[in-house]
Amino acid sequence: MDELTKLSLNNVQITSNFWKRYRDLIAKDSVSFQWDMINDKGKMDVTNAAAAGGAADHSGAIENLKIAAGRSKGHHFGFPFQDTDVYKWLETVSYVLKYHFDQKMKDEADWTVDLIADAQDDDGYLSTYFQIDAPERKFKRLQQSHELYSMGHYIEAGVAYYESTGNQKALDIAEKMADCINNHFGPEDGKIHGYDGHPEIELALSKLYEATKNKEYLNLAKYFITERGRDLDFFDRQNKADGIDNDFFPELRTLGERYYFADKPITEQKDAHGHAVRVLYFCTGLAHVARIEHDEKLLKSANTIWNDIVKKQMYITGNVGQTPAGEAFTYDYDLPNDTDYGETCASVSMAFFTKQMLANDFAGKYGDVIEKEIFNGALSGIALDGKHYFYANPLEADPLASKLNPEKKHISLRRSSWFACACCPANITRLIASLDQYLYEVHDDVILSHQFVANDAQFNDGVEIKQRGNFPWDGNINYEIENPNLTHFTFGIRIPAWSLDKYVVKVNGKGVDTNLENDILYLPISDKATEITLELNMGVHLVRANAKVRTDVMKVAVQRGPIVYCVEGVDNQEPLWNYVLGQNPSFNYRYQSSLLNGVGTLSTDDVYYLEDEDNDGNLYTFDKPKTAQKSRLTLIPYYAWANRDEKQMNVWIQQAEI
Repeated sequence: MDELTKLSLNNVQITSNFWKRYRDLIAKDSVSFQWDMINDKGKMDVTNAAAAGGAADHSGAIENLKIAAGRSKGHHFGFPFQDTDVYKWLETVSYVLKYHFDQKMKDEADWTVDLIADAQDDDGYLSTYFQIDAPERKFKRLQQSHELYSMGHYIEAGVAYYESTGNQKALDIAEKMADCINNHFGPEDGKIHGYDGHPEIELALSKLYEATKNKEYLNLAKYFITERGRDLDFFDRQNKADGIDNDFFPELRTLGERYYFADKPITEQKDAHGHAVRVLYFCTGLAHVARIEHDEKLLKSANTIWNDIVKKQMYITGNVGQTPAGEAFTYDYDLPNDTDYGETCASVSMAFFTKQMLANDFAGKYGDVIEKEIFNGALSGIALDGKHYFYANPLEADPLASKLNPEKKHISLRRSSWFACACCPANITRLIASLDQYLYEVHDDVILSHQFVANDAQFNDGVEIKQRGNFPWDGNINYEIENPNLTHFTFGIRIPAWSLDKYVVKVNGKGVDTNLENDILYLPISDKATEITLELNMGVHLVRANAKVRTDVMKVAVQRGPIVYCVEGVDNQEPLWNYVLGQNPSFNYRYQSSLLNGVGTLSTDDVYYLEDEDNDGNLYTFDKPKTAQKSRLTLIPYYAWANRDEKQMNVWIQQAEI
């Protein structure tokens, strides 16, 4: 292969039955449903008003833009960041139009871009709360205002819509917005030497740089990244100047810089702490800038935070952010199951962060986490109908506890159609709609296939790859590589952590050396046609947590392939915590096409159910062990729970000698 020739990915079409159902659902139902919600035409079906995300009688998101554009009159409704519900919807549409074109959808999106252009100030500023009700406070209370956060979400959407449809106005708005921010922020005299309380602009500017190659945007992204945590009095000075009690969110003023991940410069940070989504959006931009700039210090910092999360603060499902108090990380190995927050946005943004890490370094561990998120933690955030969503995603749930225990009121047993703070619905849909961007990474003459999602992919130089399989229910993966120009390149395949003990690879029917580099198998490709078959271990694994995780001691989780399983009261006797697995349980796998839109279920008879024989109803008894009856346990994929009756759910199951 010519040394100057580099491979690049041109197009990916997902053919996976599992993912086509979801992506078609987004295209046919979710987009129009969310359009109705942000236009105040939909029904706010909130099952638990006290649950995470809160309840509202309408959205007001489009109406706010109309008021800012002079098309309507009135005051701003909702949170200062209400605009972002529109922007993430637009970004979802951008990806959908590439695989499921719909003229009505495009017309609505074009109309929305025109509205946003009309709402934008002449200098590029756009945040409707401040334009409508507080123009004198622009950029005056960045700890809470979400101005750069909101504009960052538009920049992402504008870039995506331009790349999808060629709509120049969408990109012009984004550039005008970034120029406005650049005119106000930076190290130069006369500019604001600070940053938004909620990171997002960093990753958005990085995307805008990739689309435009305007180095000013990359420099500004790097400024926000390196400036954060340097001036510990920045927020306090702004708050005092703006009026100390003039808060948007009074509870956020006193949480301290640690909550904002701004307690020290990023090169000095050693762990993830504070609001989970803030940390992960920031780190997504961090890893992106580090890659583009070849900045080893920033890359080391990204690795430090990523490793802390994955090795010490991540749930087995991929959920992150343990506490409802500030939607935040707490501390290493603190992973309570029944109060877990696990915000859908946090799982989505963990996928964003990890994708950037993988682009920096081809290592199987990154593909493992993306897989964990898309099949478990993030996917749990959307109902099987595509029109109901979770804000919080616990690993243990009980309807009575959610109703009567104030510490668990954030946990809902049924997904809601919308929220007062509606960040999660369009976040999960934009991830699923852009899933084709998460299957391959390409660097020079190396193509890495790191997700087993059946697809047809076209690269430059005539290279085409067809991946087939019925993953995640089946572990037999087939690749057909067409290489008409006899290009010499290397094809990498991630071997998942759950299959490292057993896998078989054949090239054109013959076995090959399966030595791995960072859990990736690299194969040289030079023939016109190459067939590769991969057989993964789809046996059931019992997963145990580190003994430092006190809530999971003497418990196991059940996983088959990438799917983490749970038990639900719909299928099993309650209370679920009375089940105890035997020491060496065997499981029966069964695919049920008529259950939960088609799922693989697990069942075992190697389980016991603890019973209380005290007929007097005593709360405590002395020296009287509980009896255990042989029982049966049925498990479903975690992502599919809460799509039937409101019953108990549990991921971790006791295991002990009976």
